[in-house]
Amino acid sequence: MLAAERKRRIVEYVRQYRTATVAALAQEFSVHGATIRRDLAEIEQEGVLKRTHGGVIMEQWTHDEPAFHERRNQHLEEKMRIGRHAASLVEDGENIIIDSGTTTVHIATHLVGRSDITVVTNDMNVAVELRDAPGIKVILTGGELYPSSYMLNGMFTDHVLKSLHVEKAFIGTPALHPQHGLMHPEALLVPAKQGMIAAAGEIIVVTDHTKIGKLSLHTVAPNSAVHTLITGTEASEYDVKPFQERGITVYRV
Repeated sequence: MLAAERKRRIVEYVRQYRTATVAALAQEFSVHGATIRRDLAEIEQEGVLKRTHGGVIMEQWTHDEPAFHERRNQHLEEKMRIGRHAASLVEDGENIIIDSGTTTVHIATHLVGRSDITVVTNDMNVAVELRDAPGIKVILTGGELYPSSYMLNGMFTDHVLKSLHVEKAFIGTPALHPQHGLMHPEALLVPAKQGMIAAAGEIIVVTDHTKIGKLSLHTVAPNSAVHTLITGTEASEYDVKPFQERGITVYRV
């Protein structure tokens, strides 16, 4: 078995049983304990599992997101693929919302050159990407500026979103759980995401594979609110199956 396949199956095993010892994993995959420990070290760096003395547990509770400048280049190629596919779902003549985030900004990048599209966003990075796109009208929600991420949030943002009706909303999330849905560690950022979801006829969640299966402190919306999930091919069938079973259309791109 190739190392990449073994690591994927280790994650699936621990997700099923919630915890595992090095000895149990070594027996399960017929390899030496040192091989398992090396695999676990590499998996832990991806933030999926957390090693313990003699074993491993799921690292599913997301307390805080890394800083924007750290997240921007993480899984960059995957985020670009997600953005390209998401942009392909936008039809000329549509009004859409693009949420703030390091994945959603790539949707804007791939909309350049399109025509007769209105983009509402609370992300100044998204607006900058579209500033020279003559066929796209950009509406910033306004709100309090978060300088570290160029995101707008707060009372003004929420007020504007309550007045809107759009065809599609593209929502980013730091945690997407098969039972609890879209989740977020920061309570102050939840209302804006909920406003975007309420304003749209179709909800499309865009997130890289590392966010799938994670828990966080606050529920933004249940999975029943989501129509489509776009993630990378790095996400396994095991990861996305619970969402498909709930009627969500899943693209692994």
